Amino acid sequence: MIVTLTANPSLDRTVNLTGRLERGAVQRAESVISQAGGKGVNISRACVAADLPSIAVLPAPKGDPFVHELLAAGIDCRPVEHEGDLRVNVTITEPDGTTTKLNSPGPQATPRLLAELQDALVRRAAGADWTVLAGSLPPGAPPEWYAGLVVALRAAGARVAVDTSDAPLRALVDGLTRDRTCAPHLMKPNGEELASFTGQHAEQLEAEPAAAAEAAFDLVRRGVESVLVTLGPHGAVLVNRGGAWHAAPPPTTVVSTVGAGDSSLFGYLLGDVTGRAPEQRLSLAVAYGSAAAGLPGTTIPHPRQVRTELVHVTRLNLPQGV
Repeated sequence: MIVTLTANPSLDRTVNLTGRLERGAVQRAESVISQAGGKGVNISRACVAADLPSIAVLPAPKGDPFVHELLAAGIDCRPVEHEGDLRVNVTITEPDGTTTKLNSPGPQATPRLLAELQDALVRRAAGADWTVLAGSLPPGAPPEWYAGLVVALRAAGARVAVDTSDAPLRALVDGLTRDRTCAPHLMKPNGEELASFTGQHAEQLEAEPAAAAEAAFDLVRRGVESVLVTLGPHGAVLVNRGGAWHAAPPPTTVVSTVGAGDSSLFGYLLGDVTGRAPEQRLSLAVAYGSAAAGLPGTTIPHPRQVRTELVHVTRLNLPQGV
């Protein structure tokens, strides 16, 4: 069982262009895809496709079409009542896979909403293999809210994975210095997010897996059990106390990168739940992410579309002292 939290859900609209995006011009769209989304929701979708039980916790009116869409898709959705219209995220994709995202902020969170979301998660966490905190926080939520959630979930016996960015990510990393009980069992930054709190260049981390692994190991030193760093076309690295590995992705014709990171995280979690070794979890993560990148919009791959046999995993030798 995987419980997911999407604290700031969105209606995802993907506009697929027939040519390059031109600012200020009128262009024709080849297609427009609309889907109830958010990082945690995407992971719950992947669970449904893989026949893995999942509960999706999110703020939304119970009668909202967003909730009905998820229920119709077979997702066990547990909305926490919240006033205000859900945000709309617009993604523009070009034929070569270039992706431009326009994300709106979402409705204002209240202390009541945040307390009820935490209660909903903690009540379900003990019976789950993983609880996933994914995506941005809504306006009104303090940046350190995820860090506090990790503390509460760990106290309830949950294994916690976090995939976030910007201020919530920085607050979580800063919190590790003061209190290791806010350390998630798994963190999944991408190269840019890892660079944001290490002071390194994202391009270097993405192109040099060993550098990304070395930077990620600092989180392991500070109490995080495992760190999965997605590196776009360069695959991903996995770091834990037992070592570090790099997985190179299979050849992929990129259609849309939206949701690829969520699929990678699900692949890792699926590997863990099914008892696979760390390097096999990494292979499954990269295979899922690559499969998602080859699909339109935020389409989540079905297990039959995932080709782990085409992923090449190598062990990395970190410098002494790391």
